[in-house]
Amino acid sequence: MNEEIRNIINSFAIQGKTVNAKAITDGHINSTYKVEVENNGETEKYLLQKINTFVFKNPDELMQNIVCVTEFLREKIRKNGGDESRGTLNFIKTKDGKNYFKTENGECWRCYVFVDNAYALNSIDSPEIFSEAGRTFGVFQNLLSDYPIDTLFETIPDFHNTKKRYENLENAIKNNRANRVDKVKNEIDFIRQRKDDTRLFTDLIDNNELPIRVTHNDTKLNNILFDEKTNKGICVIDLDTVMPGLSLYDFGDCIRYGASTAKEDEHDLSLVSLDLKLFEAYARGYLETAGETLTEKEKELLAVSSKILTLELAIRFLEDYLNGDEYFKTDYPDHNLFRTRAQLKLVEDIENKLPQIEEIIENL
Repeated sequence: MNEEIRNIINSFAIQGKTVNAKAITDGHINSTYKVEVENNGETEKYLLQKINTFVFKNPDELMQNIVCVTEFLREKIRKNGGDESRGTLNFIKTKDGKNYFKTENGECWRCYVFVDNAYALNSIDSPEIFSEAGRTFGVFQNLLSDYPIDTLFETIPDFHNTKKRYENLENAIKNNRANRVDKVKNEIDFIRQRKDDTRLFTDLIDNNELPIRVTHNDTKLNNILFDEKTNKGICVIDLDTVMPGLSLYDFGDCIRYGASTAKEDEHDLSLVSLDLKLFEAYARGYLETAGETLTEKEKELLAVSSKILTLELAIRFLEDYLNGDEYFKTDYPDHNLFRTRAQLKLVEDIENKLPQIEEIIENL
């Protein structure tokens, strides 16, 4: 444990002596350490984490969102007789009462209690585990259904504004900075044929037909902790993108990620499709826990939400490809192009299966 990390740990309101700080290398977070502290003969565990200020320019707003949402969740869990120590993340303030610690060189660090006897998954083992994921994200949505949304900051403006994403793509086509437009005419045509789809949610928001809720906005399977003994979902983690949005964003994006039969950048498009069994499993778990808080309009649009969110990501991949791969990390020159094609194939498959998807939602 180097002296810098020790000094950062000591800036937080933690009782006891720090005996170990081990770097965690998996995941996409800049720097994360599992910290062990001895306090009155007991070993307490914490996670020390550096905030990605390249993506999140305002750490004050980011951390206020996270702290206020987790405190709200903790109170709800307590009232419902649940385990507040495991049902949500528990953040530790600095010794001077702040939500994060800022070093002399401008790095921003936060600390929270380590959730023991838990694990996360990067892939789906079974419909049962995906249903449990749906149940867990549904609980998250349910508990936050009456959160005072006006107090929440939008940490990444227009993150799921598909209409704006489409406009950005058209600008990228016009500018053609990486001189790649001629290579992607089929992909551009496919997306342009679905221009009206990109404004579906924004038009409904403008007409006050959909409620703005607290949304996670990154509903991948690895953002859920599961209990080692019961394999039940414990809590939702990685709350950096928590902000105002639509429940449809979270539902559609998790289906896009979890119910696809292929990798996000699959080269063999014949392998790309939507697994209806996985869709049904997730939707069942989600509606069991979130269903009572959703409006009829939200339920009606659950089926199409996976198509819209998949189309949105394809648009983002293609825009980045045309701009010279500035945003998404790429492993080879046409990586974003293969990502685009895989997502567009998934859009096409969802469209073909939409009657079956709608029937599944209706039956549930």
